[in-house]
Amino acid sequence: MKWNQINEQTCSIARSVSIFGDRWTLLILRDIFWNVTKFSELQKSLGITKHRLSDRLNRLVESGVLYKALYDEKRQHFEYKLTEKGSDLYPIILAIAHWGDKWEVDSDGPPVNYFHSTCGKKGIPYIACAECGEELNIANTSGEIGTGILNKVKRGEETGLKIEIYAGNT
Repeated sequence: MKWNQINEQTCSIARSVSIFGDRWTLLILRDIFWNVTKFSELQKSLGITKHRLSDRLNRLVESGVLYKALYDEKRQHFEYKLTEKGSDLYPIILAIAHWGDKWEVDSDGPPVNYFHSTCGKKGIPYIACAECGEELNIANTSGEIGTGILNKVKRGEETGLKIEIYAGNT
């Protein structure tokens, strides 16, 4: 499968990666979460070419992650703001930062410390079960085929589909 067709897969991970799965897009989102929202500011912060930045921003707008808000009517300049869909990516960005702080940080330590505003403590993200609160990990999580695949199979849209769902490490 070609990269430009990855969004056609019956897989939520593949479809998500088609939106934010390259290095520039994640860095753009990081900066927007840090309130760097204007094109020129993003370009300066990232050192990215105008063409590439424009392409990534347009993709994020088209996918509903960002929207353009006019801030200078005379010069027709816009800033990029998060939609609800975009704001929902924040825990993912925090999880990536946490992973990087554990596995990719240099000897100087983490570059940014995140704090939970409510309690004032250092915020360390983890993914937990919404029902019992237990942290989800590879050893205690499994998957099963969902309606997104089952309905397509019933309609004959998915034929010859190879499905392997990870059943955990237990």
